[in-house]
Amino acid sequence: MRKILLVLEYDGSAYAGWQIQANGLSVQEVVEAALAKVVGERVRLVSASRTDAGVHARGMTAHFQTERDLPTTAYREGVNRFLPLNVAVREVKEVPGNFHARFDARDKWYRYTLYLDQVRSPRAAGTSWHIRASLDVERMRREADLLVGTHDFALFRTSRCDARTTIREIQDVSFSQIGKCLHIDVRGTGFLRNMVRIIVGTLVEIGKGKRPAGDIGRLLRREKSVRSGLTAPPQGLCLMEVRYGERAEKEAYDNLSRATGLRGNEVNFPSTEKLGIFSKKDLTCPDYSDNFTASVSPVIITDYK
Repeated sequence: MRKILLVLEYDGSAYAGWQIQANGLSVQEVVEAALAKVVGERVRLVSASRTDAGVHARGMTAHFQTERDLPTTAYREGVNRFLPLNVAVREVKEVPGNFHARFDARDKWYRYTLYLDQVRSPRAAGTSWHIRASLDVERMRREADLLVGTHDFALFRTSRCDARTTIREIQDVSFSQIGKCLHIDVRGTGFLRNMVRIIVGTLVEIGKGKRPAGDIGRLLRREKSVRSGLTAPPQGLCLMEVRYGERAEKEAYDNLSRATGLRGNEVNFPSTEKLGIFSKKDLTCPDYSDNFTASVSPVIITDYK
């Protein structure tokens, strides 16, 4: 039995989310249907995350098992032939049997894009939240710093979230403006349902002056006097990267080496340095600046864990 890892990019506008559900077409459903045409049997994808309706991904990772002895290229070129234009397999790797797309994930990176202008942009409408009012971005940065660390994010989740614990770790929140697009990048080890969108909605209210300084801290302390933040619309959110820890990677290398007799440097494992790197234009909205330069992290890309 082989285990195959896919790195997927998709525009979530037309889908009810990643996960298969009764109320609409999902990304998982269309990818599994395309896979079935290639391997000749039904397969079940296990993803690193689950994105909600309207949320996008540039590097969703998902694995599946199969007994078919097809070259890995068949799972990209072959599957892409049967996928709609708004979904694509970007990268394929064969992984060790003990690899798990979700449980071996070390951290995830989400990007939320705000389009700042008095006039809406038809091109940016499907991938950003249009904000007409001016924002105090420095004030938003200061409040965002309070999110970094391990906290109780109970007030940053939807009522439909069924997570056993609301304790999560945020590693970094950063801001970058390119033309009229303000990107808010959030990295963390795991997320509650709608957590990133509520973080962004709260920060926008702070930027508009609708919330007092220190409100993020009061939300994290679950003070009764403070209300939960606004949930930002889904189309501005994109899962950018899922990284896998060194321990999980080393164990997988060791296990695969023992099983195959290959030395460590001969083992083909999906290190984050080899999975789907996107260009600067891929990472910006339609109003990107040609003068923009940045060090772009390797991309493997949830709305919640």
